[in-house]
Amino acid sequence: MGSISSGTINNYGNVLLPAGSNTIDVQSLLNSAIAAAQAPLTQLQQEQAQVQSESSAMQSFSTDVSALATAVQSLTSPTGGVSAVTATSSNSNVLSATADSSATPGTHSVVVNSLATTASYYSESWSSADTLLGAGNFTINVGSNAPVTITLTNANGTLNSLASAINAQNIGVTASVISDATGYRLALVSNTTGAAGNFTITNNSTDLAFTQAASGANASLTVDGVPISSATNSVSGVIPGTTINLTGASAGQTVSLTLSPDGSQAATAVNNFVSAWNKVVGDINAQFNVSSDGTGGGVLETDSNLRDIQNQLLSAVTYSIGGNSGLVNLASIGVNMNTDGTLSVDSGTLQNALSGNYAAVQNLLQGASGVGQFLNNTLTQITDPTQGTIALDLQGMSQSNQDLGQQISSMQTLLATQTQALTSQYAQMQTTLEEMPNLQSEMTAQLAGLSNG
Repeated sequence: MGSISSGTINNYGNVLLPAGSNTIDVQSLLNSAIAAAQAPLTQLQQEQAQVQSESSAMQSFSTDVSALATAVQSLTSPTGGVSAVTATSSNSNVLSATADSSATPGTHSVVVNSLATTASYYSESWSSADTLLGAGNFTINVGSNAPVTITLTNANGTLNSLASAINAQNIGVTASVISDATGYRLALVSNTTGAAGNFTITNNSTDLAFTQAASGANASLTVDGVPISSATNSVSGVIPGTTINLTGASAGQTVSLTLSPDGSQAATAVNNFVSAWNKVVGDINAQFNVSSDGTGGGVLETDSNLRDIQNQLLSAVTYSIGGNSGLVNLASIGVNMNTDGTLSVDSGTLQNALSGNYAAVQNLLQGASGVGQFLNNTLTQITDPTQGTIALDLQGMSQSNQDLGQQISSMQTLLATQTQALTSQYAQMQTTLEEMPNLQSEMTAQLAGLSNG
């Protein structure tokens, strides 16, 4: 490629050749012209990449704030950890119990007279489970259901086939073949505990002899003096929100069942809140922590919405109420703020508050004007999917990304046209430069002819 030194390019991409110039690097000039035209495009692409990074960081932050909102709901919800109730039995050999958050704290007296039982029968022993038993019939009567007759024939009259035939009837009992040192037996067990599942075997004309192992009977107990009959040993509905699990009978012995606030679950809910809070504050600090030399910080360090969120959260977590037996803010129950905005839990202070005045702790966290509700309201404003601070911020970023994308697309189309025009122009210049030696020779020959003439 020919070249002429000292060439320049004007604002229209045209080459200006100064007088007395020697060579110019046409390709370099073309590359420079294209690079100059692409500079605005590069700037737009960098701006779009920045917006996309900001959007990604805000979406990640949004995930952590949502986790914080969930942790706060566990503090304020009537079904959350702070509302949990635990049940304690004075004699676990007789009964245990579980309670949900709808249970009312208090103590109940329970007397378990007898447990619910399951009806069962067994046959005499046989040397083999496949020994033919001979023909015959017997009738199984389950509760108030219609009697069912089981028929044995010489073809199917074995313990194994008989068990299968009974189970195929789906009459409310399960048959199985069991074995021990004496041989094989047919065992029948009711599928239902209590009197409703009791059954009998009658009209037996087979070679099998059945023995009743147990009859089906309801559990008998009293709760606070009220007689209760239960078909199962799991008794629900007698004490609201509580399930009593009967494990043994002790007629005449009173067992105390105490329902009380579950301080362990409440403490766990508080600690989970603190962990979620610290994750969010750590996210914010990572964006705003800039060292004295100007380095550090994150892609959201200039995001005013993030600064607003920080202020909202700090205001909410330091909110105080009046009275409430002195438990007026989170610090009063052992949740203290550190210099960087994170929280830490003084477990001793928290446990003292929970054991000393649980109702006041609950009011602080769950009361209509309490800290928990204030935090919940604040987080709702921040995380609302349409009008929340984060949603609006992300919408703005999305719009900016879309606008920049359109500008980039338009500029790429324009640059393609300009590049094509510049390439054509410089190709023509190259052709002209390549023809110049021939023109110079012709001119020299013509001048020489004029001189000789």
